[in-house]
Amino acid sequence: MFRPTARITAGVTAGLVAGTVVSGAVTAGVLAAETAPRAEPAAAAAGSVHGDARRGGVVSVRHLGGMTAAEVGPWLAGGGFDTASVRYGVDAYRLVYRTVDAHGRPTTASGLLALPRTGERRLRTVSYTHGTTSYKPDAPSVADDVWARGPAVAFGAAGFAAVAPDYLGLGEGPGVHPWKHVPSETSAALDMLRAARAFAPRRGHVLERDVLVTGFSQGASSALGLARALQEGADRRFRVRAVAPISGAYDFRGSELPALLSGEIAPKLGVAYAAYLLTSWNRIFGGVYGEPSELFRAPYAGRVEKYFDGTTPGPVMLRGLPGTLGELLTPRGLELLRHPSGTFAEGLRVDAEVCTAWTPRAPVRLYRMDGDEQAVTANTAACAAAFRGRGAPVSVVDVDVRLHEGSRHLGSNVAATGMAARWFSRLR
Repeated sequence: MFRPTARITAGVTAGLVAGTVVSGAVTAGVLAAETAPRAEPAAAAAGSVHGDARRGGVVSVRHLGGMTAAEVGPWLAGGGFDTASVRYGVDAYRLVYRTVDAHGRPTTASGLLALPRTGERRLRTVSYTHGTTSYKPDAPSVADDVWARGPAVAFGAAGFAAVAPDYLGLGEGPGVHPWKHVPSETSAALDMLRAARAFAPRRGHVLERDVLVTGFSQGASSALGLARALQEGADRRFRVRAVAPISGAYDFRGSELPALLSGEIAPKLGVAYAAYLLTSWNRIFGGVYGEPSELFRAPYAGRVEKYFDGTTPGPVMLRGLPGTLGELLTPRGLELLRHPSGTFAEGLRVDAEVCTAWTPRAPVRLYRMDGDEQAVTANTAACAAAFRGRGAPVSVVDVDVRLHEGSRHLGSNVAATGMAARWFSRLR
């Protein structure tokens, strides 16, 4: 889900930017005369001056601002999002919470919580897991644009408590993001749910047990990983009610890699995905390569890991990479993509298990768009076939073509988010 263009920030960031003033009036009253976001001590969020030491324990909370229902609609529409489900104003919060890293060691992560301005005490919860980014400030709880925060705000405005984890190593999380590692994306999403459940009573709400799970691109696989964990009893306080992944690369070995190698995926973006995958999985699993020069040609071998350590803006990374895989990879690197082996092959097997290793009992809708230039639709077909072969109640929903920044892949997110919100609203 790389965005080839720079982040859009002008004209569409009016409401949920660091407690700012909206339309000349201070938002929500709770900001009073403040002009900067308010940090709330962990004591207020979790009942301890040091925060909750358990997984999902809240370390800190920051109110990011809010909008009335009348302001949410134009803000979402400015980013192309459907506004049909907007019913409430929304307040947004950044939660920093305790979780575990890709190796099970204690760490922290951050995420975005969007709460509707409603008198209802009990709220149903939507978990939204975002698409690929390689730059820490582009994560939902930190970025100030409608693309990053729009889905959570859309679900919040529809009346849900919307929970959007940044994942490990993005936003305010320490370290480097373990990209395309569903186990750690799942644990980060689950612990964000726990953190939201702990914090919500401080704002007069209780999160119901049922969770509606969705996500886009990278986050589509993460959504399936979270749904699987909830179904298998990872936390009895939560239960998966329905799952609505959007444009996922679920079948990386069988569908995405062949499309990347053939040029069906936009070549420049294919280069970025290949580089991100190889460097990420080498950090996580080890053994993909010893030195970058084994898989990457000069001069890219000397800088490719830096591009994906969270400190390089996406447009800078894309400009710095070559236009084709042949320019990026050595013969050994190309061979590994064509014929995966060793640690890399094992990573692909684990990644595919979101569709091949369990049988969903909750209803699943897989959203896809024809002509997707980043996550080819063969991924969705393969995942649907795997689920149906196991007797799972899954359907495939075609999204009408809508471009976002010239991309069908990105357009599928803004289109299907509204479709998922309407579906979730009908479920009881």
